[in-house]
Amino acid sequence: MQIMVNGQSRDVDDRATVAELLAELRLAEKPVAVEVNRQLVPKQCHGQHRLAGGDCVEIVTLVGGG
Repeated sequence: MQIMVNGQSRDVDDRATVAELLAELRLAEKPVAVEVNRQLVPKQCHGQHRLAGGDCVEIVTLVGGG
C-alpha cells in the first residue's frame, strides 16, 4: 500500500506497523518522534499502531550538536 513518509510516497506491507516502518528505515534504535495523520504515536504504541493506505507519517529524529 502507499503511504507518505516525510512528504515522500512509499510502499509498505498492507499490515505494516509504525515499528516495522521504523525498522525498514533503520530508525528502530534511534530516538524519534512519530506522527500519523498529525496525531502523535507514543513509542510504546509503535508495535500496535497499524498503518493504512494514504496515511501521512512524519518522523523526526533528534540530532546532537550545537
